[in-house]
Amino acid sequence: MSKPFSKILIANRGEIACRVIRTARHMGIRTVAVYSDADARALHVEMADEAVHIGGSPVGESYLRGDTIIEAAKKTGAQAIHPGYGFLSENPDFVEQVTAASLTFIGPSADSIRAMGLKDAAKRLMEKAGVPVVPGYHGEAQEIVVLASKAREIGYPVLIKARAGGGGKGMRRVDDPDAFPEALASARREAKAAFGDDRVLVEKYILSPRHIEVQVFGDNHGNVVHLFERDCSAQRRHQKVIEEAPAPGMTPEMRAAMTNSAVKAAQAISYSGAGTIEFIVDGANGLHPDRFWFMEMNTRLQVEHPVTEMVTGIDLVEWQLRVAAGEALPKAQNEIALNGHAFEARVYAEDAAKGFLPATGTLHHLAFPVASPDLRVETGVRAGDQISPFYDPMIAKLVTHGPTRRAALDALVDAIDTTQIAGSVTNTVFLRELADDADFAAGRVDTGLIERKADTLTALPEPTETVKAMAALSAAGILAETADNPWTSLRGYSHFHPVQRQVKIGAGDAEITATISALAGGRWTVGLADAGTVVLPASAVQDVVRWPGHLTVFDGAVGYSLASRDPLEQAAESAAASGGLRAPMPGLVKLVRVKPGDQVSKGQPLLVLEAMKMEHTITAPGDAVVASIVGQGEQVEDRTVLVTFEEAGAA
Repeated sequence: MSKPFSKILIANRGEIACRVIRTARHMGIRTVAVYSDADARALHVEMADEAVHIGGSPVGESYLRGDTIIEAAKKTGAQAIHPGYGFLSENPDFVEQVTAASLTFIGPSADSIRAMGLKDAAKRLMEKAGVPVVPGYHGEAQEIVVLASKAREIGYPVLIKARAGGGGKGMRRVDDPDAFPEALASARREAKAAFGDDRVLVEKYILSPRHIEVQVFGDNHGNVVHLFERDCSAQRRHQKVIEEAPAPGMTPEMRAAMTNSAVKAAQAISYSGAGTIEFIVDGANGLHPDRFWFMEMNTRLQVEHPVTEMVTGIDLVEWQLRVAAGEALPKAQNEIALNGHAFEARVYAEDAAKGFLPATGTLHHLAFPVASPDLRVETGVRAGDQISPFYDPMIAKLVTHGPTRRAALDALVDAIDTTQIAGSVTNTVFLRELADDADFAAGRVDTGLIERKADTLTALPEPTETVKAMAALSAAGILAETADNPWTSLRGYSHFHPVQRQVKIGAGDAEITATISALAGGRWTVGLADAGTVVLPASAVQDVVRWPGHLTVFDGAVGYSLASRDPLEQAAESAAASGGLRAPMPGLVKLVRVKPGDQVSKGQPLLVLEAMKMEHTITAPGDAVVASIVGQGEQVEDRTVLVTFEEAGAA
């Protein structure tokens, strides 16, 4: 087949930019990458045929600068712009600017994006098209008295949602009227920061909700097809974690009803390109054709599109390129079939045990399972890259396929177990626990599953004696010596008695003390002060990696990161932290609620920290008097002291 374009520019970064480049390369299309200061050495820059610098690290200075991106396309001779997802992908003004510059936007028209861009207007449009919608208030009035009144009419619990954007930003569940004003204020602030629009809508909260979406595709010749459904119910903080296709428990009647509604929705706006119709489903008593409702349409390629590609064998990016160039859809509806089952797990730099707080860091060690036709690793980073506070902290997507759901899930577990990351805290343990959860494994999943089982799913297992022993050997430099030269495994061994070494390793706030003795035959005895004695062979080196000042011991999905502790530094750190609260991550102090001299009680909100477009409320750890607090609007680094208290030990 002929190629639709000779050169395209990709107005995005990270794994989606790399994903688009791979398909373009396969089709013989040259690519142009754009990059910010923070991404100067990024993988997508290296993969593209050309790259153009577009500004500073914050998105407002680079990836949201439509005029600069269009100029880069014209300067490099690109004929079209692929937006990826996020950033400018659903900005109708940008689409019009691209078209006005005599370039092709690889996506839907500006009119289609506008029709679905505001959730309230979209739902009114869907009602007219005969697509079922969730009961709620989608009107223009935004006064709190109106919204609170509508919430009472709908009946609690309700969901406040930003009318623009997605990704769980500007979304709050409210269970009673007293909590409504604070939740509304918080949702508005977050929506304003993420989308530049603080208007909201209020909907009925479905108590046993499942999130099932349908992939649709249209062209400019009036054709619209669906590529079946994906289940995205496994969510934390309203953001997807593990997606799958097809949806577990799906019946032929339910599938027909949902896919027909999705196609109707796309036809109602003469949709062209890849899009996703998202439905909220009441899964309390199985799936029924009269228990699903339209939520919103994502007028772009979804993060989770690879699971659809796995079960249909269709390259959605290739379809995007061909449709944007004016070609008809490559296949008719009766030519698209389901084959097996697929999962996608999103690997994030985040601390699941601390409420999924985003994390930063340098990826000193990065190893993924070997890719195959049934296993894809979608990533935009390499070992040595940094996870910065400027962008989404996703490291990779692990995508598996199998003939059955069980086979695909087993493959996902294996993929998680063989993923090794050192240098930043990640959610691999959480993903492993979720994949192993009895309800999830049985397909009994709804959007509240993770929250209900958070304590179990996010708990980090304590390191075993073997893990501690391997860490001690690595800290002493013994494993590295043994890996380079097996004969040095006898170093320190004597005929009459072994020579001992003692090491101390930091494990969070605790300290591991170990005494190491060499044995003949390449073995080592490690005596642990808080436990027994472990004998290890030199081959244990395969489970440990070292990086500046630290080491990580891998045990399946768990990576235990430990440090050699400097007592003086530890004491200074402890003194600085005494009586205060530190920032759990880099971010912007969005709102300060108290001032020095205020008496605060345990659990009282003190300030709101915004990081990676999400709000995090910092609360008082106990009853105390505020001695000092950071200023509103300040940009703070990880571990910066935010608040100090007058009462000793209050923190």
